Amino acid sequence: MDSLKTQEIESVCTYCGVGCDITAIVEDNKIQKIYAQKDGVVSEGKLCIKGKYGYDFVDASDRIKEPRIKKSFISKNPHLQEKFGSKLVEFDSEYFTTDLDTAIKLSATKLQEIKTQYGRHSFCAIGGARTSCESAYAMQKFCRETMQSPHVDNCARVCHSPSLKGMKATIGEGAATNPYNDIYECEFMLIIGSNTMEAHPIIANRIVDMAKKHNNLALVDVRDTKLSKMAKYNCIIPFETNLLILNMMAYVILDEELYNKEFISTRTKGFEEYKNSILNDPYANPEFFKNIKGYEYLAKMIPNIAREYAIKKSMIFWGLGVTEHLDGSYAVMAITHLALLTGNIGKTGAGLMPLRGQNNVQGACDMGCLPYYAPDYQEPKEIGLMTPQLIDAMDEGKIKAVLNMGEDILHIHPNINKSQKAFKNLELLIVQELFMTEIAKKADIVFGVKSAYEKTGVYVNAMRRLHLSQPLVKSDLPDDWEVLTLLAKELGDESNFSFESSEDVWNEVREVAHRRFSGANYYRLKRHRKRGMQWPIYHEDTPILHLLDFRTDDGLGRYEYHSYQLRGMFKDLIEEKFYNSSTYYLTTGRILAHYNNSAQTKRSQKLDTKYDEDIILAPLEDEGKYGDKVILKSSYGESEALEIRYTDKIKPNTLYTTFHHASSKINALFGDEADEEVLTARFKSVSVEIIPVGDEIACS
Repeated sequence: MDSLKTQEIESVCTYCGVGCDITAIVEDNKIQKIYAQKDGVVSEGKLCIKGKYGYDFVDASDRIKEPRIKKSFISKNPHLQEKFGSKLVEFDSEYFTTDLDTAIKLSATKLQEIKTQYGRHSFCAIGGARTSCESAYAMQKFCRETMQSPHVDNCARVCHSPSLKGMKATIGEGAATNPYNDIYECEFMLIIGSNTMEAHPIIANRIVDMAKKHNNLALVDVRDTKLSKMAKYNCIIPFETNLLILNMMAYVILDEELYNKEFISTRTKGFEEYKNSILNDPYANPEFFKNIKGYEYLAKMIPNIAREYAIKKSMIFWGLGVTEHLDGSYAVMAITHLALLTGNIGKTGAGLMPLRGQNNVQGACDMGCLPYYAPDYQEPKEIGLMTPQLIDAMDEGKIKAVLNMGEDILHIHPNINKSQKAFKNLELLIVQELFMTEIAKKADIVFGVKSAYEKTGVYVNAMRRLHLSQPLVKSDLPDDWEVLTLLAKELGDESNFSFESSEDVWNEVREVAHRRFSGANYYRLKRHRKRGMQWPIYHEDTPILHLLDFRTDDGLGRYEYHSYQLRGMFKDLIEEKFYNSSTYYLTTGRILAHYNNSAQTKRSQKLDTKYDEDIILAPLEDEGKYGDKVILKSSYGESEALEIRYTDKIKPNTLYTTFHHASSKINALFGDEADEEVLTARFKSVSVEIIPVGDEIACS
């Protein structure tokens, strides 16, 4: 092969929060192959099928190549037609196209009109977890400083906001405490609410290796997952009982005095009050399960898990099966309580690992893309609204303009019927995207932007690891931060947006968010591209947090006790209504071949052919009862007609499905019910009816 045309370029995977190192073979500016090098610190030489094959989206024929302006938007704004009409070119029945400069000027004109007419609080910005830290930082800065609105948020709202809330309340920092390789140093692993083999497969590789060697894995979930066959304890629990089970574990540790007295006395406060609360909680004794039909085995299994966790060097991993509940934040607090009770934190091989979903959701939060945190988790000048509150504000006509950056709200957020109605009330929706996703289809102005494989930027993975990506291929499209910089300058905010390169943006991040990133310049990140660096980074990086103190004001860990509130499936079980009901409890999750809204993965044939539609899994005893295709119906909406399959991996009167394909309308089933602290949607439990339909199509 011609060495001038063929290159091998190192970068970082664009999918989940694991953040695998990748190497691309590129020929004539086209990716030919992606692989992981054997000495890759995160990948360990292995990639999942998304990382290995999911790069076809870069050259997909339906990439947004130039800005698009909706015709109906122009017709509603004749003064914009008069001013910019000569630069608009027919694209299709819905859109014009235009050059970047015209799209920027048109966008800025309308943004200024809305701000002048309705005030600064009429604007919000949402997104940023799928792009680089530089672009996420620019988005929140554009919102807060250029538009002077506090309303900025990102997709952590539908995933790990409860992890941030729960961990920050108890140990002062809402991030993973240890590197992935500490899995090899721990003696016991507890995974709760995570289908790790499908959602975070490269972390699962390490877990599988250790489980095979030491038989030291406990799983807590509402169904059998692929890891189940590796588990010493496969703890299948009723829906919405995470907090119950975690408090029961604490009860056993306290009742049997398995806690670490020295650690508690020197590194925590509020222990006695917490201990009394747990030991007097009517729901905290695992004996409670002795009379719960179908779950009697938990009365013995939960204490056994608690004992091993307490006496061994242990790590806890959790996913959206913990956070996407009404008590998600409280369950995360209960997880940190277990670490504080036993001293399983602040050392090698023992700690807490929230399994982050998006490739840069940790980084977007670090950059301040949250309404209640500025960059570096500092207090903002003004606290804004969270995404569900913003949708309500759109519905009420208070929010008039939205800038959306790579977050498909009309697919991945709950209550999509309500959201679609709310977005119709806007006077301006600007979207920065790769493809015409569900949210982009509603946009008035769409900017096509560089993908992760076409740009330079910093990404922060689930273990706080910074990786400086570099372009695998060249593109003439703008980066997200470049669009925002041009918009800000057009709106007269040149002083805040004098960026000429992504490095300029990052150098400002290092000053503004110096508590985490002051020592992480591009030069060092390039030198350590394969290993990466874990924040906080000063002279050196910090692989393990909380070695001496917690990141609280006084350095002590805190107990924030919350008792379990009886509800849902567990209430039905106690009242002996559950097995006689015609309704089912539905939970959702990912499949290995696809990623979230599948905007990228469905454009790779090797991936999409493996799972080209969402499928419902139902309990085996119901086989023949509903046929092959059904509609799911909740009190909030209906799915489309979906294939149903029957399996012994699903407990009676429960269901499971994925949400990767927008056409399935899975998220129409979920309403506004959300975590009490941070409004993360109750995605992991909704009561549904099954409607057999044969080959009919739902009329929702």
